[in-house]
Amino acid sequence: MIPSKVTIYEVGARDGLQNESGVISTDVKVEFIERLVAAGLPIVEATSFVHPTWVPQLADAADVMARLGDAGKDLPVLVPNERGLDRALELGLTHIAIFGSATDTFARKNLNRSLDEQFAMFEPTVTRARAAGLDVRAYVSMCFGDPWEGAVPIEQVVGVGKRLFDLGASQLSLGDTIGVGTAGHVKDLIGGFVAAGMRIDDLAMHFHDTYGQALANAYSALQEGISTYDASAGGLGGCPYAKSATGNLATEDLVWMLNGLGIETGVDLDAVVATSVWMAKHLGRPSPSAVVRALAAG
Repeated sequence: MIPSKVTIYEVGARDGLQNESGVISTDVKVEFIERLVAAGLPIVEATSFVHPTWVPQLADAADVMARLGDAGKDLPVLVPNERGLDRALELGLTHIAIFGSATDTFARKNLNRSLDEQFAMFEPTVTRARAAGLDVRAYVSMCFGDPWEGAVPIEQVVGVGKRLFDLGASQLSLGDTIGVGTAGHVKDLIGGFVAAGMRIDDLAMHFHDTYGQALANAYSALQEGISTYDASAGGLGGCPYAKSATGNLATEDLVWMLNGLGIETGVDLDAVVATSVWMAKHLGRPSPSAVVRALAAG
């Protein structure tokens, strides 16, 4: 049954900007986040406490969160390990996310750990975060395909996803990192998690639009009852460790479709479009979002 209300988990400020080669100022990042919150997006992932040599674009994570002040306390931040958690705790943040892999090759490239070793790395981080009262989200990447390993068996994705979730997460986001998923594959993957005992409400979907399938995939997930979707304002994003990964599902494209279905989001579409047009000027290129291009053209 298609849900009557959908939560959009905005990832533009973190996943959207992390792959940008040109340095974006802290001032612009802070204003970007503030604009997204003001547009009614209920969850805005702000940044990531990764080592700056991994993702140079987010080297100012602590400065961004400090600038946001109390308004940023409840915004999620990605943490790769306990050191990242320490930084989140020092700033009094309340919501973190971890980022695992469904495949061994990507785990080694992204985390410098094997498929099995990643759980040992995440376990103390999640345990400490939960003990401190923080909410924890778990991402699992390469759920539909891997550029090195090819197709990823559904049972493998389910096994990894459940192990990550069972560490103590409140939600599991299933990522089509390189955008090869199709509507039928989406249905089968969700069915695999449900068959393994996970609740629909504990799952979120994270689509990339490499093959132009992100909206179709989101509609397929809607039909399975999924009510949380990751999206990036203006369709920004990629993955610094998977060069075939292109932009995320654009927030504006998703909201346009959901509005047409009569599904409540609480998001001001015009405000998000205006924000993406503003950010495109700072990036020096137009937004890849079809809805942004259409509405910005009048």
